[in-house]
Amino acid sequence: MVEIMARYPALLMEKAGVTLPVIGLYDAPDASAFEPLVRPVKGRPACVFMFFRSWLRGETLHLTKDNFGCGGAGTYLFDVATRSRQEMIDFLYGAEGLKASAETMAEWIDRSPHYKPSHPNILIGPLKDDQYEYLKTVTFLVNPDQLGLFITAAYYHQGRPTPPRVTAPFSSGCGQLGPLFEDLEQPLAMVGATDIAMRKYLPPDIVAFTVTRPMYELLCTLDDKSFLGKPFWRELQKSRAQMQS
Repeated sequence: MVEIMARYPALLMEKAGVTLPVIGLYDAPDASAFEPLVRPVKGRPACVFMFFRSWLRGETLHLTKDNFGCGGAGTYLFDVATRSRQEMIDFLYGAEGLKASAETMAEWIDRSPHYKPSHPNILIGPLKDDQYEYLKTVTFLVNPDQLGLFITAAYYHQGRPTPPRVTAPFSSGCGQLGPLFEDLEQPLAMVGATDIAMRKYLPPDIVAFTVTRPMYELLCTLDDKSFLGKPFWRELQKSRAQMQS
């Protein structure tokens, strides 16, 4: 397992020009292995993505079912009911207008999957080689061109066009970090950070591309024989350079 981590998708990262840290979501028994840690202030709402600058500093966000920051993280990452069903409908539909009707909102709430941790700690931050066994998903923070490259990478090993390996589901930002995957043991990917409530914490040209661990391992195998060493990407980079000159 550590060998896979040590390999890292270096060529993909280099060719894409991704400079932001790669973020792992871990379900782990020992939070101290992820130090330095940051935590939400207990009793004060805090979106997971408020800690974006902490990730840039190499710090890891530590969440527990007693201190998860915001209601969305409590619901999606710990399966903790932070509001009643009706309160959720009133807030998300009535106050925020996120669905066409209260009935549609209720159906979405009833069917939306939640993650149930195996350990007391959810850790979200830079990758840790020696904690690979607890890694659930990996998130790349990318611009639109890089997103296109990563989506191409996600489909590189798939022959059949369906079912899709990449989805872009409606959810909170933390839900898109992993809980919405149907099967974490399959090579799947998700376009995230599309929640308009949390986007203010990220640069305007950055979205998330989150992958399961099996997909991460496939990304690690890409080499120069793939599209990474072919003309399409070079031509796009050349075009962007010309636009900036």
